[in-house]
Amino acid sequence: MAIMCVAAVTFGEAGSAGDATIEDAYRMLGPMFGGISAAIFMISLLDSGPSSSVVGTMAGQVIMQDFVDWHISLRVRRLITMLPMIVVAAWVTDTTRALVISQVVLSFVLPVPLISLVLFDGSRRVMVSSVTSVAVSALAIGETAIVLALNALLLVS
Repeated sequence: MAIMCVAAVTFGEAGSAGDATIEDAYRMLGPMFGGISAAIFMISLLDSGPSSSVVGTMAGQVIMQDFVDWHISLRVRRLITMLPMIVVAAWVTDTTRALVISQVVLSFVLPVPLISLVLFDGSRRVMVSSVTSVAVSALAIGETAIVLALNALLLVS
């Protein structure tokens, strides 16, 4: 999110946000804010992909192993969770478009662990004495509803 905010501010200053790409943001950051800012932008952007994939993989692992009691090999689990991003990376050659598509795919995959965790954490049968409180469950349901509503808006638009 910080990466995109910096790029938006950069393009807002330059007045060329309409046709901006990630490559343009990288090239403009150096002259405007110094070379280190462009390097930080690049490293952060490169880090964002693996970090979101790792979080998705770990969430899927916790749900499958600890809540549903499905045990599949680590390689298969990683393949399943990383396959959508691999397909996007292989299919789309434009960096900006690939980033947007990967985030759209991620936004539709994200509700699966959210809904699962809300259901499991609120279940006394699953969590026994560690069940979440009504207030925390209400917050989790509300946040999940917001994510689902934003995804619905994305589909409509």
